[in-house]
Amino acid sequence: MPAAFPEIHNSILESIREPLIVLDQDLKVVTANNVFSQTFGINPDETQGVLIYELGNRQWDIPGLRKLLEDILPQNTNFDDFEVEHNFETIGRKIMHLNARRIYGGDSQTQLILLVIEDVTEREYYRRHLEEMVEQRTAELSAAKQDAEKNRQAAEDALFEIKKLKDGLEAERAYLQEEIKLVYNHENIVGKSDAINYVFYKVEQIADTDTNVLIFGETGTGKELVARAIHGTSLRKNSALIKMNCAALPSHLIESELFGHEKGAFTGAQSRRLGRFEIANNATLFLDEIGELPLELQPKLLRVIDDGEFERLGSSETKKVDVRIIAATNRNLEEEVNKGEFREDLWYRLNIFPVTMPPLRDRIDDIPLLVNFYVDRISKRLGKVIEKIPSNVIDTLLQYHWPGNVRELENVLERAVINSSDPKLRLVDELKKPHKDTARTDKTLENVEREYIIRVLEQTKWKVSGKNSAAEILGPDRSTLRARMRKLNIGKP
Repeated sequence: MPAAFPEIHNSILESIREPLIVLDQDLKVVTANNVFSQTFGINPDETQGVLIYELGNRQWDIPGLRKLLEDILPQNTNFDDFEVEHNFETIGRKIMHLNARRIYGGDSQTQLILLVIEDVTEREYYRRHLEEMVEQRTAELSAAKQDAEKNRQAAEDALFEIKKLKDGLEAERAYLQEEIKLVYNHENIVGKSDAINYVFYKVEQIADTDTNVLIFGETGTGKELVARAIHGTSLRKNSALIKMNCAALPSHLIESELFGHEKGAFTGAQSRRLGRFEIANNATLFLDEIGELPLELQPKLLRVIDDGEFERLGSSETKKVDVRIIAATNRNLEEEVNKGEFREDLWYRLNIFPVTMPPLRDRIDDIPLLVNFYVDRISKRLGKVIEKIPSNVIDTLLQYHWPGNVRELENVLERAVINSSDPKLRLVDELKKPHKDTARTDKTLENVEREYIIRVLEQTKWKVSGKNSAAEILGPDRSTLRARMRKLNIGKP
C-alpha cells in the first residue's frame, strides 16, 4: 500500500460530489473524501487503514459488504457495479449504488480500488412505486378483460377502456420518468412575510376545489411553486401535475404538445403521441406563460375548458377529458385583451380565481430565510461547507431591488458559494442599489421586462447564452430568452 496518497489525487477526490473511498487490495481504506465522511457521519481520522466495515472502536454497519466485494471483484475485471440496500446506523435505510474500479500502479503487485457510492434511494423507491402502479393497473385491466369476454358488446367496451387506461398510464409513466431525469424536487415556498402569508391563504382557499386558477407574477417569483402547492393539497394530489411552458416551444409544435397527434399527421409524426390534456385526464395541467399561447390556438383551449373535448391532430375522433387547469403569466393579460392579442372569453374562463405571487422586493422579510435555504441546499449539492453568512452580506442583499426576483437571488447565491474558499459566504456580484426612477409606476410590466432584458444584454455585451451570459443571469434557458426577445422586439443595435 502506498505510504501516502498523492496530494494532487486527494484534491481531485475532494472535487467529486459523490461519497468516494480508495481501498488497498486487502480492502483497507487508503483515503476518503469529505463527502463520504459527511454522508455517513464518520470522522475522517478514523478511516485510514481500517477494514471497510470497521471504523476505530465501532463498526460501519454494512454487514456482508466485505464479502460482497470479495465475491464481485474477481482478478480478471476492471469494473463492477452493484447495489446494496441497508438500514445505516447514522442515515437510516438507504439504497446505495457502488461503482468499483481497479487502479494498477507501476508495480503489478500493487493495486488500489476506487469505490464511488451514489445514493439512489429516492430514484429506486420512485421506480418501484411506478412498477407497482403498472402491476396493479395491469392486474385490474386483465381482470376487466376476462369479465368482458362473457359478452361481446361488453368486451368491446371494456377493451376500449383498457386501451385508454393503458395509454394514459404509459404516457404518465413516461412523463414522470422525464421529471426524474431532470432531478425534480418538490420544494416548499419559503417565507413568513405578510405578502407570502396571503398567498398561503389563497392556496388554502382554492386547493380542495376543481376551480381553474390563474397565477400572476413577475419572472422568477416562483409561480410554479404556487401551482404545485395548490395541486399538492387538492383532491387530485395522487395524480401527477402535468406541466407545459407555452413560451418554450415553437407555435407549430404547441398544438401537438397540448392535444397530441396521430401517425402521419404532419411531417415527422412517425407515431401516435398523446398530448398533455390526455395525460392529465383526472389530474391537473399547469400551463406556464399562458400569455404566450398563439392566438390561433386559444379557441381550442377555450373549447377544452368549456366542454372537456378536443381532437388529436390528424384525427376526427373527439376525446373527452376531466382536467383542472392552473395557468400562470408574467404579463398583463387584461391589457393583452385590449390590444387584441388575447381572447377576452378565454381571459374570463381562466381568471376565475386569481393568485398573485409578490415580487421579492415586496417581501424583504423573507430574504434572510431564502438565503439560508438556498445556501444550505447549494452548498450540499456542491460538496461545500458554508457555516457563516456575514451580516454585511445580508444587508447588501436586503438593499438590492431584485428585478430577477427569487431566481436571481438563487443565481447570486450559487455564484457566491462557488467562489467562497472558506466556511464564510462571500458575494462576488456587485449588487447596486436601485436608481431613483425604479419606483415609477407608470410603466407596464412588459416595458419593465424589456428594459431589464436590454440592460442585462448590454452588461453581457449581448451574449445571450453560455457562461456569464444574459440567460445565466436572467434564469430562463436560451430558447425561452430568445422567444421573449422576439416577442418584445429586442434586437442587437
